[in-house]
Amino acid sequence: MFHCDSFAVSAADQPFKPFNFERRDPLDHDVDIDILFCGVCHSDLHTARDEWGGTLYPCVPGHEIIGKVARVGQKVTKFSVGDTVGVGCMVDSCRTCENCQKGLENYCSNGNTLTYNSPDPATGPGYHTFGGYSDRIVVNEDFVLRIPENLDLAAAAPLLCAGITTYSPLRHWNAGPGKKVGVAGLGGLGHMAVKLAHAMGAEVTMLTTSANKINEAARLGADHVILCREQEQMAKAASSLDIIIDTIAAKHDINAYLQLLKLDGALIQVGAPTTPLDVQVFSLIFGRRTFAGSLIGGIAETQEMLDFCGRHNITSDIELIKGDYLDQAYERMLKSDVKYRFVIDIKNSFKN
Repeated sequence: MFHCDSFAVSAADQPFKPFNFERRDPLDHDVDIDILFCGVCHSDLHTARDEWGGTLYPCVPGHEIIGKVARVGQKVTKFSVGDTVGVGCMVDSCRTCENCQKGLENYCSNGNTLTYNSPDPATGPGYHTFGGYSDRIVVNEDFVLRIPENLDLAAAAPLLCAGITTYSPLRHWNAGPGKKVGVAGLGGLGHMAVKLAHAMGAEVTMLTTSANKINEAARLGADHVILCREQEQMAKAASSLDIIIDTIAAKHDINAYLQLLKLDGALIQVGAPTTPLDVQVFSLIFGRRTFAGSLIGGIAETQEMLDFCGRHNITSDIELIKGDYLDQAYERMLKSDVKYRFVIDIKNSFKN
């Protein structure tokens, strides 16, 4: 075991404070990573504040991790000391179920091990995983990703969650030339969905309630913007989109968005509101429409996404912070006061 520094919360209503803990030394197939940057995801906030229930305290969030390999286990073959690597939302899975065998570890039937807030059988009974708001992490090599050399490392960190969360449904529902893709919500997930869909060659429409986001959407690659509170615009756009990626994490009128889909169109929910969305059956059956969900991506698809971003020079728009700013960052996230992702400068957060 070795010592790690981190930022943690001890309860749902407590602020972040420095927290020291022990991680396991690398097992045969483990990679020990010096963390450089870690993105701040909205799900970090939900978990830290126990808004989804089941939070294990102390909680060290963070699953958008970029770092350098410091040590490798004796049987590691995929990575070497000094490699630039990433870790996303998972650090292990059963490897044997039907979904894992298909490379869909994110849908592991027996339950995958999340990067934080999961029981940690690799370390031992009674341990739970601590995430990337820390200076080091140890992960099995099969759940470590290679980061393209041309990408800015801090801005690449959110690709490990926001990137794959939007890339996976775009790929699964065949976004590309000839397809019209709508993106609902312009935040951490939404701005990545616009960039990725544009790079895939789709015609991209931003769906927003805010007129002040029109220019931003165009800058990110949107071809059109629909102001969803303008009934005339919504009526004109009815039955016009093949795919909608819904990134909105608050309660909203999902049926209004479903009406924008063509025959056989699909709305894929990736935002995670804490209250239910009310789907009217007739919003689906009259257009043979699909209302679906998508959860991050498997390891192979995540590497595919990173390589795609490397080829197209796609990263997240970020604001770099230090760990002692996390409480303020969370409050600003609740107000959507960030363009578009906070990223922690880990190395400079733990300097004496």
